[in-house]
Amino acid sequence: MTETGYSIYQLLHHFFNKIEPVQKVRAGSVLFQEKDPAQYVYLLLNGSIALGRVHVRGKEFILKILNNQELIVEYQLFKANPRYQFYAKTLTDCELLIIKREQFEDFVLTDAEAMNALVSWLSTSYLKAQMKCQDLIMNGKKGGLYSILIRLCNSYGVMTKDGILIDLPLTHQELANLTYGTREVIQRSLMDLREKDVIGYENQKFTVKKLAYLKEAVDCQNCSYEICGIN
Repeated sequence: MTETGYSIYQLLHHFFNKIEPVQKVRAGSVLFQEKDPAQYVYLLLNGSIALGRVHVRGKEFILKILNNQELIVEYQLFKANPRYQFYAKTLTDCELLIIKREQFEDFVLTDAEAMNALVSWLSTSYLKAQMKCQDLIMNGKKGGLYSILIRLCNSYGVMTKDGILIDLPLTHQELANLTYGTREVIQRSLMDLREKDVIGYENQKFTVKKLAYLKEAVDCQNCSYEICGIN
């Protein structure tokens, strides 16, 4: 494969933006449910989308949150009659390019540069997933929460005089869904962090005042933002 300076998102956007209209989707809309037949691939142009699963007992888990210029492919590529493995729900109003699965796969299979970029994107996604699993397994529920807060800072952080504002509205329940814990456990951990003045919480947005505290607690390796994100 030849080297390319373009991401798979950029290549897909350049090609399909000419033939597919931009779709506007309101916050709270479901793009697809887990086990639905996989019909489309999505390019997120603007907005935030949560990907997750619902346990058989009804508990919801958020696997990742995507924000602006992301590719959404949540099925087994190049397989006959695939199904989505997760659900996708818009957290904010979004703008999307919606591409038919067959067109996406044909484009990648016939364009060497796109295939190279897709492999690079998939390998990065694999590393992200492995790192998240490591954090949750090695650090437990409290450490998992700290890890998610660090990742949120990397993906949504805005520097302010008070610290790093996570510029994404999140309820305690949504944060619990991200850490695979219960809301009660997460609330206790958040209360402890607020009492230590490590974080603040106002208007459903968290501010991390002492990022070093969180990093030390989970033995943070200071991975690149490309690997250590919530996406």
